[in-house]
Amino acid sequence: MEKQKTIAKEVSLNGIGLHTANKVNVTFKPADIDKGINFVRTDLPNNPVIKASPEYILSQGRAPHRRTSLVLGSVEVNTIEHLMAALAGLGIDNINIEIDNSELPGLDGSSLIFLEIIKRAGIKEQQKARQYYLVKEPIFIEEDGASIIALPSQEFRISYTLSYNHPLLKAQFLDITVQAGTFEKELGPARTFCLEEEASELQRIGLGQGANYSNTLVLGKSGVINNELRYPDELIRHKISDLFGDLYLLGSPLKGHIIALKSGHSLNIKLVKKINQQKQRYSLAAIGIDYHPGEGEELDREAIMRILPHRPPFLFVDKITRLELGKSATGIKYLTMEDDFFRGHFPGKPIMPGVLIVEAMAQVGGVMMLAPEKNRGKLAYFLAAENVKFRKTVVPGDELTLEVEADKIKSKTGRVRAKAFVNGKIVAEADLMFALVDSR
Repeated sequence: MEKQKTIAKEVSLNGIGLHTANKVNVTFKPADIDKGINFVRTDLPNNPVIKASPEYILSQGRAPHRRTSLVLGSVEVNTIEHLMAALAGLGIDNINIEIDNSELPGLDGSSLIFLEIIKRAGIKEQQKARQYYLVKEPIFIEEDGASIIALPSQEFRISYTLSYNHPLLKAQFLDITVQAGTFEKELGPARTFCLEEEASELQRIGLGQGANYSNTLVLGKSGVINNELRYPDELIRHKISDLFGDLYLLGSPLKGHIIALKSGHSLNIKLVKKINQQKQRYSLAAIGIDYHPGEGEELDREAIMRILPHRPPFLFVDKITRLELGKSATGIKYLTMEDDFFRGHFPGKPIMPGVLIVEAMAQVGGVMMLAPEKNRGKLAYFLAAENVKFRKTVVPGDELTLEVEADKIKSKTGRVRAKAFVNGKIVAEADLMFALVDSR
């Protein structure tokens, strides 16, 4: 089995953002098994962390053109696609990326320097197998004359067609089966590009402020301006590289055949979200079958969803920080204005509905009761709540700590005592009852 990987040591680089021209320092640090790819904004209070996963992708309504971004509340990390492609190409599963501005450096406009710096840090194999997601059913999306399809396959293959009204962008087709070493040799050095007539308009709307003829291939009517191509078909290779990086936001490596026609970041991200929905649906059908958390193990959202039958926007626990199987647990919910319930509950002065605080406590209780091996494959149905008390309001920006302790847990029923805290002060408490039933 192929093992998960991180980097062997800390390594840093700096540069300016391709779109913002802001100076930025980036430090890459090793991360533990199953932690994933995490961006840490070291320039902001409390160093907020944004995980590279579908739920944090900046929505298309708010997304800037021509780049891929992550968002957590008001915190953003922009232009991540070239780094994500490099991490995917090298098979890096777990890494912490500290960044002191809102945009990653543009460097030479490709993934090449990211590849070199990560290789300089060294790649360390970890003692747990990688978990690939295999596309189960065909997915098709189209918009504005572009389309993208994901088909089941036992390999990761991308077939891309580029076709625009420009001499260098006439119909081209490239088919690549991505294997070890393929990305670094065939895709990583390919640079971003734009048309000469687009450049001034992009800068007018605030993009491309850090772009120049060295880090961006500018296409004039007679060819590339003040630069030379690294490949005869460098432009289509860069489009595939962008797609490769965007797909790595799934949070796991992919096996499937991706067929794209003129696809860019907008369509790529829609595909990522569709594949993630499929992934969650199939994961839900296999709750608890192969997953056995250990005593004291910290669980992220993905691990929680392998135990509970809850999915966003009805999953109200971001992680479990302490787990004593069948006895007690502590969970965390990070609250931001991105949470759907804040938009309609006391608009103008949003607060978290009390019933959802109770539900969040119940979900931590469900994890605690379903985690022991004897309860694998069961579901915990929330039956009743007693002695419910709400003591303080909970608002966007709060970190809600949820503590549960088993009172009486039997083979078919369970009762837990639950409390919720913000900044160490209790905001709600309740006694919760559950029925434990087989999920099949």
